[in-house]
Amino acid sequence: MSHPDPAEHVPRRSSLEVLRAEASDERAVLVEERLRLGEDPWEFMEELPSVDELVVIMLRAENIAANSGARPNATRHYRVLRQIALQYPELTPTVWRMLGNDGTNRLWDEMVRADVS
Repeated sequence: MSHPDPAEHVPRRSSLEVLRAEASDERAVLVEERLRLGEDPWEFMEELPSVDELVVIMLRAENIAANSGARPNATRHYRVLRQIALQYPELTPTVWRMLGNDGTNRLWDEMVRADVS
């Protein structure tokens, strides 16, 4: 007997406009943090996630939290992101781009940068 995939049972959270506003605020915090550390915005702005990437990351995090915090394997990760694209069709190009970038969508995170280097 197969278990239902939690990716398909997380309720739709908010409108995309609200999620984008929250993500925009989060991105502004990331920019301010880097500026306060004395970094040059010409050097770091391109490595920050876009607003839509942050929305997908937030929705993915909520899905992980709804699944008792269990980190998804590659198959579940694909299903979670696919479900996000189905729930928010405007995010589909971002989801597919994130699925195709071999897990390096968080280069702005020092921990990920260290793993990729």
